[in-house]
Amino acid sequence: MGPLERLGRFSAAKFGEFGVRMAFIGETLCETLATVFHPRRFRLGDCALAFERASFDGLPVTVGVGFLLGVILAFQCAAALEMFAVEVYVADMLAIALFRELGPIITAIILAGRTGSAFAAEIGTMKVNEELDALTTMGLPPVRFLVLPRVMAAILAMPILTVLAELAGLVGGAIVLSAMRVPTEVYWAHVEKISTAGMISFGLAKSMFFGLLVGLIGCSAGLRTKSTADGVGSAATAAVVGSIVAIASWDGIIAVVLYVWGMMGI
Repeated sequence: MGPLERLGRFSAAKFGEFGVRMAFIGETLCETLATVFHPRRFRLGDCALAFERASFDGLPVTVGVGFLLGVILAFQCAAALEMFAVEVYVADMLAIALFRELGPIITAIILAGRTGSAFAAEIGTMKVNEELDALTTMGLPPVRFLVLPRVMAAILAMPILTVLAELAGLVGGAIVLSAMRVPTEVYWAHVEKISTAGMISFGLAKSMFFGLLVGLIGCSAGLRTKSTADGVGSAATAAVVGSIVAIASWDGIIAVVLYVWGMMGI
């Protein structure tokens, strides 16, 4: 093939993949609206099981990473501010960083690594075993039975994990500053003063949006699994990589939009 033919085939494949993803999003939206008007269609048991796996099973990892993140940030910031004898303002910097950006992003990346890949592997295995074809033959939409419960579980699990990770990070920062002879009462007073309701709500809303991305991308990768020996592994890898790229991209877009609208002070 010549270079133009290779370019054309590559472009056609990418446009076809984009069409498949848009069709998946459209079908998911339609099934969501249908579930709103007919709540009994929603499989609450599957959602509860997926929620337990996404939230409670991933709690130790999330809290541990949040605690270490708070310790590292406190050490790095305190080392710079110690020259000016204002180590206490590490509490303000840590609270802003965790509530606005680092808490939702780190938790979403952990969710993508644990839960997003699990969603892709579960649905991909069902596709390889032709269980999805059996559901379609019986007139049962796979999106309604497999995708919606998992996406809803990811959306609900993200705020809980984010709050616990942020609290663990603040506790880690408090331990570091107490070792630097900063009173714990002063530390928490600064955290309380700088942490506004708008900032916390913004971080939680962002975390729910990231949970939506992880759930959709993980389930989409599972539905597009190839019936080959490495199909399930490739689907899990695509779910993790796609989720991380989407989280970083959308976080940048949100930051730019807030800057244009003059809402960076949330």
